[in-house]
Amino acid sequence: MPHTEAADGTRIAYEVAGRRDGEPLLMIQGLGADARGWSMQKRALAGRFRLVMVDNRGVGRSGRPEGPYDLEVMAADALAALDHAGYGSAHVIGASMGGVLSQLLAVRHPERVRSLVLACTACHHYSWRRELLQEWSEQAQTFGMREFVHRNLRWLVGPRSLRRLAPALAVLAPIAFSVPAASFVAQIDAILDMDDGLRDQLTQVDVPTLVVVGSQDVLTTQGDSEEIASLVPGAELAVVRGGAHLFQVEQARAFNRTVVDFYDRVTGRVDPRDPVPNPLPAA
Repeated sequence: MPHTEAADGTRIAYEVAGRRDGEPLLMIQGLGADARGWSMQKRALAGRFRLVMVDNRGVGRSGRPEGPYDLEVMAADALAALDHAGYGSAHVIGASMGGVLSQLLAVRHPERVRSLVLACTACHHYSWRRELLQEWSEQAQTFGMREFVHRNLRWLVGPRSLRRLAPALAVLAPIAFSVPAASFVAQIDAILDMDDGLRDQLTQVDVPTLVVVGSQDVLTTQGDSEEIASLVPGAELAVVRGGAHLFQVEQARAFNRTVVDFYDRVTGRVDPRDPVPNPLPAA
């Protein structure tokens, strides 16, 4: 797995996959997740893009410096990986905390972002979510990550999937259980310190943008996505029915179809399976 160093010397690992001649797609995961969180998307996107999937600091094969972390620094980490992979700009997709990092890239470094997909994310805090994250921090430190996951799965996975957990847990459990509690808490600290001014800056985003959310997401709700879509000029909003916060896993087929359709329109790609339109009659 290739890696580079952030400005403070932290090792930032990333995975590269997909078409060597494809446009770059920078993929940034959320709280506690690493590049494996995109495992259900790799096949759908690798035929179109050169994927650069980052392990945020604290997780996966990236370094685990002492916290607290900072969202601005973590966004810069993602750019360091993109630079090391040899790309000056890329399409960017981010989920949850990764969606916040993607928003930061779009407003702080607009020249680096070709398009934006923001999944299950928000642009500012509500008091209830701040309190929940503080509670998560305390639980992770007190009980460890296994017990934390068992206590809080209902915030991440929809009620239907809770009755048939095997597919989701096959992807999620190895990721969640391998995260050091200290790194998880350091990332929570970064989220809690998010600048609420980001919301006002979204009106400056000037790239094709898709905001996508699950209808059953109770952590970053449909209202959060509607707000982002109302602020980013020309942004599209897509709601995946029956999906919760981790809908890219539990509703992977619908999520992938929604994202691929957006990218095909943005990049002008024509799927060879699409019907060929009838030619115009000769003059």
